[in-house]
Amino acid sequence: MLDVRIDLHTHSSVSDGTDDPAALVRAAADAGLDVVALTDHDTTAGWRAAAEALPPGLTLVPGAELSCESVDDEGRRVSVHLLAYLFDPTAPELVAEQERLRIERRGRLRAIAVRMAEDGLPVDPDDLLAGLPTDTAAGRPHLARALVRAGLVHSVQEAFDRYLATGREYYMAKADTPVEAAIDLITAAGGATVLAHPFAGTRGPTITEETVAALAGRGLSGLEVDHPDHDPAARARLAGLADELNLVHTGSSDYHGANKSATPGQETTDPAQFTALVERASANAGGTGPATRPVGGAWGAWEEAGTGS
Repeated sequence: MLDVRIDLHTHSSVSDGTDDPAALVRAAADAGLDVVALTDHDTTAGWRAAAEALPPGLTLVPGAELSCESVDDEGRRVSVHLLAYLFDPTAPELVAEQERLRIERRGRLRAIAVRMAEDGLPVDPDDLLAGLPTDTAAGRPHLARALVRAGLVHSVQEAFDRYLATGREYYMAKADTPVEAAIDLITAAGGATVLAHPFAGTRGPTITEETVAALAGRGLSGLEVDHPDHDPAARARLAGLADELNLVHTGSSDYHGANKSATPGQETTDPAQFTALVERASANAGGTGPATRPVGGAWGAWEEAGTGS
């Protein structure tokens, strides 16, 4: 097995990170990574720029993080993030849903900014949205950084803690994709799916083990076991659940540049697990390889060795 360092969850400025795609792949290489996935929220707009800037020796895994929700046994809606890898970004139903989510995100961001401006906070909704291209997945971190620039708070985290986090005065929900439908969309588009930070209780209510089992039956490929927001107990539970349900284990930093403290490669995925994830995507694409293949680095050598098909 090749000795490689793999990080399967990062964000660029195309969504809510601060590094543009080119800077992100350079940061990944500088951190000693061999494989990095670009998983911006609800968009694939950064794929081309990341691939064109790819440093020698680094493999790029094209992906996205989809905004989803699940309904628990008591009828509560629980936020779920679904990492999707190696899918066909032109699949019509997926394109339509990603566009809907981006429109939903922009509408929510404007509504929050309008409320803050009406209350006298130093926010200009028009300026905020004008600075975000339409293919950007607009989110609360963009507003948080505007509050930092205005001097109202000292950090993005303080902006969330005081104003934007779930339960705070200016929090607003959005209409996310049912996670079951998202798994179906990515499977049909020849990709693989992994639940992101599923037991990160500091983020709010989490899905249950029973829900995870149901999603595995639906076609879920894996679980993000090692994540900065998972404590040792959560990691142990997830590892056991993944083994029980025959799901891939992944580990990832969830790097966002300056918006969060995580660094590239802070958590990593075992190479054998990465190979298994690519094989799940390949199976969903009909068995001839994933719908979108990893780019650059040692990927061609892995395919020739039979580890990537």
